[in-house]
Amino acid sequence: MTDGSIESLVLSEDRRRELFPVCRDKAFFAHAGVTALPKPVADAVIEYTRKSSENHQEFGEVLRDIDATRALSARFIGARPEEIALLGPTSLGLSLVANGLPWKAGEEVVCYLNDYPANVYPWLDLRRHGVSIRLLEPERPGEITPELVAAALTPRTRLVALASCNFLTGYRIDVDAIGALLAERGVLFCLDGIQTLGAFPLSVKHVDFLSADAHKWMLGPMAIGIVFVKKERFAELRPSLLGAWNIQSPNFITQPEIVFHETARRYEPGVLNIAGVYGMRAALELILAAGPENIAARIVDLQTCLIEKLQALGFEIVSPKGGPNASGIVTFRHPRARMAQLFRALEENRVIASLRFDREGVEYIRMSPHFYNTHAEIDGAISILKPHI
Repeated sequence: MTDGSIESLVLSEDRRRELFPVCRDKAFFAHAGVTALPKPVADAVIEYTRKSSENHQEFGEVLRDIDATRALSARFIGARPEEIALLGPTSLGLSLVANGLPWKAGEEVVCYLNDYPANVYPWLDLRRHGVSIRLLEPERPGEITPELVAAALTPRTRLVALASCNFLTGYRIDVDAIGALLAERGVLFCLDGIQTLGAFPLSVKHVDFLSADAHKWMLGPMAIGIVFVKKERFAELRPSLLGAWNIQSPNFITQPEIVFHETARRYEPGVLNIAGVYGMRAALELILAAGPENIAARIVDLQTCLIEKLQALGFEIVSPKGGPNASGIVTFRHPRARMAQLFRALEENRVIASLRFDREGVEYIRMSPHFYNTHAEIDGAISILKPHI
């Protein structure tokens, strides 16, 4: 973004459509799913690919640009560059944590069964090592509070694994409060950050491990993301994927002993998704230019507007309505309408949302606007839903 101003983008439809081509013929409300790429992100991927047809794929500046992206990612979450591995998808980073810690039979992991599967299965699998899994049971779906977490802890709790925001309801947890509580108890904290990074500011001050792919709110490509490992945890978290990149191999000569790279590169076993790295770097530059606080305020404004208009039509909202736990996700259903039919009506009119289900099979529509969406697009979506209820 040239001037870093959300206002200038929203007030200029031509500029908005130039930066976000999906706006030209669609209203895209599916950023909690897989995003449509902004033009600068797509351009960065295309430019790298073009250069790779004229050179080998690790041409001159690639290694320098990897370091620059690592530094940008660290700035984005308040970490140090040496604590960042450039890996995706999110499940890869979470699995590296689950598989890399030295577990003892009888230790416990606390998690939430109704989080996205990528942040549940790696922990459930630890049962084969004798680890006990304690499942949180909030009063309302996704409502993970510090008090709920504290009540689940026992002297055997080794790690708590949570999502920064529930993918269905959009309940955004208090990362700092939960992290501080766990640090005080000597319990590790692993965070799936994919549903907030890019939408709301997030600090890893009280987080030990984080994984987040770029393909949702960060507006980046798939299969590239940020994996954060607190430096103090390097010795505890052994890399479970090994290769020439993360083990010291001077001049590509295999050494008789395994000595890991001294930074978070130790978790990157080999060739990176370089096209994705360039795309994610462009996405982060766009977000940082707009300002994470500005983006968050804009998303809250759009979420509030959307909820008010849906409630006026009799829709039931399962997402938080304002306050510190609200996010960019608005999930809803109507007591007199089939959500699958409403979803098809939106799709046929080029409004992109998501159809989701809870554990009981109840259908919901999930809409997740980003900062570049507009009130006019919300009005358009409401006008499509109205005749069908």
